[in-house]
This record gives sequence, C-alpha cells and structure tokens, in this order.
Amino acid sequence: MHTIALVSQKGGSGKSTLAIGLAVAAMQHGHKVCVLEADPQGTVSSWARRRAHAEPVVEPVSADALDYKVPFLDRCGVTLAIIDTAGGHSADTEAAIRVADLCLIPSRPSPADIEATAPTLAAIRANDKPFAFVLNQTPVRSTRVNNAAAALSEDATSLNNLGVLALPYIALRNDQQDALGAGLAVTEYALEGKSADEIRNLWQWVWRKLTVTVPVQDHVFPANQQTELRAAI
Repeated sequence: MHTIALVSQKGGSGKSTLAIGLAVAAMQHGHKVCVLEADPQGTVSSWARRRAHAEPVVEPVSADALDYKVPFLDRCGVTLAIIDTAGGHSADTEAAIRVADLCLIPSRPSPADIEATAPTLAAIRANDKPFAFVLNQTPVRSTRVNNAAAALSEDATSLNNLGVLALPYIALRNDQQDALGAGLAVTEYALEGKSADEIRNLWQWVWRKLTVTVPVQDHVFPANQQTELRAAI
C-alpha cells in the first residue's frame, strides 16, 4: 500500500479538493482507496455525504490513530491511502508526514503561499520524506504561473528537474467546485474537460513518483529559490 499526505502551512491551498480528485482518479486507475481526514473542518466527509457512491471510503482520523490506522488499511487490502490535513502545523500534520510515502505540498502561485510552504518543507525534511510541490488553483490564463514555473526550472538544481514540482499545474475552474457540490470528483463530473485531464495527469505523475525511488538527500532546495519565485510572481 502507498500513502500520500497533503500538507501545507497555509489554509485555502486546495488540499481537500486535490485529495478528492486524486482519490477518484486512483480508483479509476484500479486502486482501492481510503481517504483519511485529519482536518477537523471535515470538507472531505461533507463531500462523501453528498456522494451516491460508497467509494472511496472516507474516515475521520486523529493524530494518535494514524500509526495503527495505516497498517490496518494495508491488511484490509487498501492499495492507496490519502491523508487530508488541516492548514497550519499540528500533531495531525506531523503524524501524517511520519506515516506518508510521499508528501504533496499544494501552493497557489502567490508570494504569501510560497512563503508559507517553508515550515511544512522543514517538517518533511526532518522526517526524511519524499515530497513534491503542486501549483494549485492557478489562473487559467496568466503569465504568473509561467513565471513561477520558469523560476523553479531555470537551472540544473531546479525543483522541476529534480522531480519535486508536480506536473501539470492545476487551474482554478468552476467545474472543480461544481463537482464537489454534486458529491463527485471532476473526473466524474466533466470527464472530457480540461480540469479532468489535469487531475488524471497529476495522478499519473504522482503514481510514477510513488513507484520510482529517489533518495531524499538528492532533493536540493536552493536557499534562493523562494526569493526568485517571489520576484517572478
């Protein structure tokens, strides 16, 4: 079984929407998926109550339960667990990072959001966990995203070249929110839409990341990277 944790210091980065999208895309790829909700706000649980389908299973979970819940799911035949966490740093976030095989850090392409990833990244590194950034809720048409991507990809030690900047970037579109309101993921709500394509491709990127081992120490994050990104945005 593989375990993904969506973690970010800043609230509103779209962790829950990404958790739902990736969970359903993984199901459509043949996985048995459980979403563990460590966010007291309960966005994924509310979505599950609107949903007509029994899967993916959504279970609220506390920090002290994660250490035994993840192995239990593995014994039950679950092939992918996705942990949705609250914004900020908490015991739940630390526990989610500790049990994860891969940590995804969603961030909007704005200076405040990029700056807010620093404590999360420090916690991930302290636990020696693989990670990737996801540029999320990006404008559909804007030079901001291209500038941000260019700043992260301009040399041999860039996040993009190291495989820790997830692709594609996820644009902010109405069908994402409309799908959530209907108890669906965007890959169920608008199958041929651009948002559905982005989520499916993001899942394929994440799956490759999960199944190809990259030593954590090779993830170099230059100290000037955030400065360059903020300047580009």
